[in-house]
Amino acid sequence: GAVKIALIVPLTGPSGPSSVGASLLNAAKLAYADSGANDVTILVKDDRSTPSGAAAATQAAINEGAEVILGPVFGAGVKEASRVARSANKPMIAFSTDSSAAGRGSYLLSFPVEGYVDRGVSFASQHGKKSIAALVPENDYGTLAMAQFQQSAATYGIRVPVIERYKPGAPGESVKRLAAARDQFDALFIPEQAEQMQAVSKELVANGIDSKKVQIFGTGLWNDARTLSLPALQGAWFTAPENAGFNAFAQRYKAKYGSDPARVATLAYDAVSLAIALSRSQGSQRYSESVLTNPSGFNGADGVFRFKPDGGNERGLSVLEIGGGSAKIISPAPRNFTGNGA
Repeated sequence: GAVKIALIVPLTGPSGPSSVGASLLNAAKLAYADSGANDVTILVKDDRSTPSGAAAATQAAINEGAEVILGPVFGAGVKEASRVARSANKPMIAFSTDSSAAGRGSYLLSFPVEGYVDRGVSFASQHGKKSIAALVPENDYGTLAMAQFQQSAATYGIRVPVIERYKPGAPGESVKRLAAARDQFDALFIPEQAEQMQAVSKELVANGIDSKKVQIFGTGLWNDARTLSLPALQGAWFTAPENAGFNAFAQRYKAKYGSDPARVATLAYDAVSLAIALSRSQGSQRYSESVLTNPSGFNGADGVFRFKPDGGNERGLSVLEIGGGSAKIISPAPRNFTGNGA
């Protein structure tokens, strides 16, 4: 093939083969088969799940003539690999959610927490919420989510009367303080993962905070069976990519490989599909910054996405409402990007 694309994935880790790496590789093969590409070669490199392995894999791929690097997955590996790619002037499309790993020429094709938070705050604002409190775990995800929450609240003119932080697993005291200030807010943002939400739900119920009185909302981490049946979250909202595209992909993946794909597998599918499509349509400019950061974006298995010049991404996300053990879409994901970046 004339065009060489590198795929850097964790095929092995400290304890042996990596199921995430295998899933990403299978998804890449599926994209390659779907595209009918015979003018493209994919150079697959194992980063051994380490930052130094990611850097070495990237260097090896560049030595073999790779024009664009797809992967790696883990933030620390992306940072090391992007140094190598940048010094060779090769763009990278990585699969990490760690927004600090993004940079010029190092694009993240993932689901950054910032996008989930902004869509949630924007939707709450459109639905008349003027004052939003936050209950935030003391961890990296919570810190990122809180920073974006404050930024989005300022953008949409929303008051933030109280932000309570708590140690994961021990939300009790923070929820008590929230309950004492309950007349100061009409919505409550909780960027917490599914397995920790049981403890949070219990405290919310015990302190009389529920979605009938105050609109509770969270991020895509709630897109999980464990969360959907929690008493405190009936009527709550969360933001997530539309599942239809992933479900269709997962069916085809299972038919071909006999197992279910990792949730991140669509990232490799979309990255390979995009790299092949651009190799056909854009000539020698195919992986230039102006092509990759096209403001109209691209369509992928998880919906519409676009890369920002700073390496971050924006995605079209839907808003879902929890009820009776399931979630229904109450605001569909946009199908394209309008001028205002909505």
